[in-house]
Amino acid sequence: MNLIIDVGNSFVKIAVFKEDRLLVVEKSSEGTFINKISKLFQSYPSVKQIMVSSVGKLSHLQTKALSVFAPVSVLGANTKVPFKNAYATPNTLGMDRIALIAAAYYKYKGENCLVIDAGSCITYDFIDKKGVYHGGAIAPGLHMRLKAMHTFTANLPLIDSLEFIDFIGNSTKGCMISGAVNGSVNEIEATILQYQERFKDLTVILTGGDSHFLSKRLKSSIFAHPNFLLEGINYILELNKH
Repeated sequence: MNLIIDVGNSFVKIAVFKEDRLLVVEKSSEGTFINKISKLFQSYPSVKQIMVSSVGKLSHLQTKALSVFAPVSVLGANTKVPFKNAYATPNTLGMDRIALIAAAYYKYKGENCLVIDAGSCITYDFIDKKGVYHGGAIAPGLHMRLKAMHTFTANLPLIDSLEFIDFIGNSTKGCMISGAVNGSVNEIEATILQYQERFKDLTVILTGGDSHFLSKRLKSSIFAHPNFLLEGINYILELNKH
């Protein structure tokens, strides 16, 4: 069994896999996840290896604390991956994006894949049918757009909930939510269309914390995978066992 830890910008996701089968997923804050992992090991004592992917600020002490439970691998720029990386600056490529492309490589092998991760940022990552990763795009996520409007203006409020009623907002809050949601949806639709024009046989995967909210508003044909990133980290851990 494997324990997979994804340290994101907002929270930590922890998952237990038996080979490629996901058994359990839990969320935690960065400050308390060690305690949650301790409880998981009581329920799953057969876990033999841990892999950590972090875009947050996981401390050396926290990483060292994990080694009490099982050997720990940290996903990095030099970790062996199954795909060919044609990214011009591979050392700056986020670990989350590496994991997503690994998942696409294994689950949709031989297909042109666009992976859209709707989290703090909305990232677009493309891997072709030959297994070559080319790159993509990074854009502000839904909550980042709302926060930016509040931060960089004098009077717009801070909004932390997405109560989307209609694309025509009839209040300042409604207008801000409409702008953030419609801007994101139309951006995603237009980006998918750009890729489809160049790659006729395109598989589109949507994942991330806001994927469920956005998927209901997208007209494009997509595959929604809420745990795609965790699966990718697990695939990479399995690959590096050999």
